[in-house]
Amino acid sequence: MAGRRDLNREPCPDRILDDMGGAFGMGALGGFLWHFAKGWRNSPKYEKFNGAMFSGTLKSPAVGSAFATWGGIFCAFDCTLAYARGGKEDSWNPVLAGAATGGVLSMRSGWKSCARNAVVGGVLLGIIEVVQIMFLRGTPTITPRKQFQQMKEYEEMQQRQAQAGSSPSLWSRLLPAAPAAVPQSQPATELLHDSATLR
Repeated sequence: MAGRRDLNREPCPDRILDDMGGAFGMGALGGFLWHFAKGWRNSPKYEKFNGAMFSGTLKSPAVGSAFATWGGIFCAFDCTLAYARGGKEDSWNPVLAGAATGGVLSMRSGWKSCARNAVVGGVLLGIIEVVQIMFLRGTPTITPRKQFQQMKEYEEMQQRQAQAGSSPSLWSRLLPAAPAAVPQSQPATELLHDSATLR
């Protein structure tokens, strides 16, 4: 699988807490909506909203905690694999981390369940990584090298303007540069006059 590193994410080990918080928020929101709908459906006719709110607020923290547990263990395995492979971060790390997470979370159910959930976790993360790679290939992205080149060109332009004694104004930074003037061709009468004088 193709190697890549997401520069928008926090570095390890700070990434673990970041992913745990994001997973908790996503699980709590999704759990609230899910149990709100179930509470609305199972409540009496004139108590649907109260029953839905009670069900959603009661069970959403448990769903968020389960998501946070999964996200923390997954990210811990991901950072461990990246460290064990010499800082290499590619698509194999999430796949192996997903398999390890699925196996660890189901160890209490026996080895068969542990192996089955490990395979399921690895396959799911593999599908997610393949979809992500296909999406990134279909969209134009600015690589860190291109970003560095753009920053270097901008710094060189500022140095040239500073040496020339002029600093770029706000409008020159926001507005695009004006196109260069196109030289107009001489009229036919002037060309005839020039040819006559040469003779």
